Amino acid sequence: MSLKRIRAILAHELYITKHSYELINDLFLYPLWSIIIFGFMTIYIVGSGDQIIGKNVLLGIILWQIVNLVQYSISIGCLWDIWARNLTNIFITPISIGEYFTAYSLSGVVKAIIIMILASLLAYFVFKFNILSLGLANLLLIFVNLAFFAISFGIIVLGLLFRFGTKIQAFTWGLLTVFQPLMAVIYPVRVLPEPFRSLAYFFPPTYIFEAARYNLENKATAWSNLFIAFILNLIFFLLAIYFFKLMFNKSKDLGKFARLEG
Repeated sequence: MSLKRIRAILAHELYITKHSYELINDLFLYPLWSIIIFGFMTIYIVGSGDQIIGKNVLLGIILWQIVNLVQYSISIGCLWDIWARNLTNIFITPISIGEYFTAYSLSGVVKAIIIMILASLLAYFVFKFNILSLGLANLLLIFVNLAFFAISFGIIVLGLLFRFGTKIQAFTWGLLTVFQPLMAVIYPVRVLPEPFRSLAYFFPPTYIFEAARYNLENKATAWSNLFIAFILNLIFFLLAIYFFKLMFNKSKDLGKFARLEG
């Protein structure tokens, strides 16, 4: 794996981001606007007497941006190359699939860190919520686990894009949202009816959001949830890699990778 080639992809991605108002909106403005909306919702809930529920809602929305931004950054980076008919040109070079994944994963993580900082400042000064009350170490473990899942999910979306092209481009920003209700982002898993409650526990973020709420309410770390989430993330990552290889090989066999047209 070459750091020079990874830096080249990062430079390419940075140039696209700087010159795309759509990406600036999707990656920065929309997440912060979502936090503002749910922040006011939190004020309403707290004013009704449910202070801890209001904080849980705002906490979930802030942490959700990690999953959403990392996955979106990975997927949309590939999609821009498809739209520009540039993906084949990139892989004519010595750049490997692993380097391609790594570059966009790093880009997504950096963007998520920036948004987390901005969102945390916004939540603190406007809505009087301090996310650092979770503890830096605990917050780091939560961030790593959520980013790990998002990378795996992004790899799955890339596999679908490589296989089906722009016909399923809406999956880039919409597929993750389909599963969001099952991940207990702003409410505990117990409110879900069966069989959705059982399905929720197949997703690593479910354990992370539950752990974050537990930490906020009890000022303690839910180590068992964090451990289960990490193990599930490893399994999910391996399955994502396997799925991508299937889609990538099928794309090459059908000649789809050379065209990638809707």
